[in-house]
Amino acid sequence: MKIVIVINSIIPAIKYGGTERVIWYLGQELHKMGHTITYLAPKGSYCDFAQIIERNPAVPVSAQIPVEADIVHFQGTIPEGVNKPYITTIHGNGVPANADRNLVFVSRNHAQRFGSNSFVYNGLDWEDYGPANLKLPRSRYHFLGKAAWKVKNFKGAMAVTKAIKGGQLDVLGGYRFNFKMGMRFTFSPQIHFHGMVDNSAKKAIIERSKGLIFPVTWHEPFGLAITESLYYGSPIFGTPYGSLPELVPNQVGYLSNKASELIHHMKEADYSPVTCNEYARDLFNSQIMAQEYLKKYEAVLNGESLNPEIPQAIDIARNLPWE
Repeated sequence: MKIVIVINSIIPAIKYGGTERVIWYLGQELHKMGHTITYLAPKGSYCDFAQIIERNPAVPVSAQIPVEADIVHFQGTIPEGVNKPYITTIHGNGVPANADRNLVFVSRNHAQRFGSNSFVYNGLDWEDYGPANLKLPRSRYHFLGKAAWKVKNFKGAMAVTKAIKGGQLDVLGGYRFNFKMGMRFTFSPQIHFHGMVDNSAKKAIIERSKGLIFPVTWHEPFGLAITESLYYGSPIFGTPYGSLPELVPNQVGYLSNKASELIHHMKEADYSPVTCNEYARDLFNSQIMAQEYLKKYEAVLNGESLNPEIPQAIDIARNLPWE
């Protein structure tokens, strides 16, 4: 099958890049399965297993799709005038104005909040992450995500950490000086900032972490921070919103929207790094993701629709309760 994947950001993502990382691994797995992959991507992108067509911002996307393509896979947006079979993955909490019935969401909860049952879990290539060292001592906690984004509730993660005697928090994806939020400066010596990190730095920190503190205050569509942390043997301490209840069963973490309950549980928590690792490795890998997307492609090529009706946003609430 000749598959064209359209992406709005430069690939590969050397440091953090949620959509970019997932879509890179999807193309890689499909290539391994014998399919011909082409990325239609911005200038600066490169790839050793697929052709790259540099997107020309002055030309409609539909005019840049190769004529030989069997199916096109868009990310979040649907250009006008596409005359090839296509699907669109929705990565965030919104759908384009011209949405159709061939949308795919990234978790069951994500889909249900749009009146859909069409979803594929994000998967990562764990071989690219390297083997996790699950025998290292674990002394700190970590936060992984865009700390400046209010719905990620970095403020809540700090409060939880400070309430635990001797608590220390490594922040991956944030800075001590935050110019975007009014020249904010975090003084606490319990909070350690590492900025944007690549896989090797992420591995070194999370393999020694007692848990990901993830108290989001919106309906998280998926949360790669969750599966990456679990792969490195780190349990999850977060809020019960969006995808978290389906991604974080009791054996790998604890969820509550009350800081006091999270703090109390974390003081007593004892999770198996091996269980966390095996759970993420076996369920959220790029091989399974690629197989599930192939089913979506084949359905569309057979003239089927992925949803009986056009999905519409039912619940995209932000500022959900955090006490």
